[in-house]
Amino acid sequence: MSEPSSKPNGNATTNGNGTAPAAVNGNTGAVKSQLYNPNRQLHRPQSNYHRRQRSNRNLCCCCCFWTILTLLAVALLAAIIGAALYVLYRPHRPEFSVTNLRIAKMNLTTSSDSPSHLTTLFNLTLIAKNPNNHLIFFYEPFTVTVFSNSVVIGNGTLPSFESNKNNQTSVRSIVSGSMDLDTESLSSLRSGLKKQKGFPLEIQMDTKVKMKMESLKSKKVGFRVTCEGIRGTVPSAKSPSLASVINSQCKVDLRIKIWKFSF
Repeated sequence: MSEPSSKPNGNATTNGNGTAPAAVNGNTGAVKSQLYNPNRQLHRPQSNYHRRQRSNRNLCCCCCFWTILTLLAVALLAAIIGAALYVLYRPHRPEFSVTNLRIAKMNLTTSSDSPSHLTTLFNLTLIAKNPNNHLIFFYEPFTVTVFSNSVVIGNGTLPSFESNKNNQTSVRSIVSGSMDLDTESLSSLRSGLKKQKGFPLEIQMDTKVKMKMESLKSKKVGFRVTCEGIRGTVPSAKSPSLASVINSQCKVDLRIKIWKFSF
């Protein structure tokens, strides 16, 4: 038998135990795996446009805040001044009353072949009272309208006048009418004429007034006076009739106009 060759293999190395050592990787550093994540958001720096947009929005909010604050301050200051003037001067609305209303003519003609026609003539005397100690009223001409059961039966005017402090002013006017009546107006007017206490009359007067308190002057303000509770009777052919004004009451309203609406 032939003896095994004692010459070691040139390609193999052994350790002291006769076993082959483990192979050593030539790359000594750990390799991190680069994995692609499709849901990962890439970092994108904000553009100058977005920063300017945010800055403009903050500036707009700041301007709105200071504008609202200024308006509130002005309203509060006006309220304080108004309250102080009211406490110092105690202003009151003017007072009106009808002292005399003479019905000189009230003719109603009806016909089957023509519209019903109404002809009227009134003499009105009015008292305007100013109860204020520091306030003067300057009235422009009044537009006068007379109603009976909501039907217009006369129109006229009152002259302009000045109402001084603690003063009463008497003004007179002639109110007349000549108009055709439709069926509804005729029915309403006849219903009022049949009342035993006399047919109802309502006087409505519109004007503008300017007020003066010491050195302060206001702008012209719409002004309406409505007098109710007047009862009239149809005059005879020769003499006028006198309306009853004992229970009459006049209400004063300021006609403040905001845009297209009056209050």
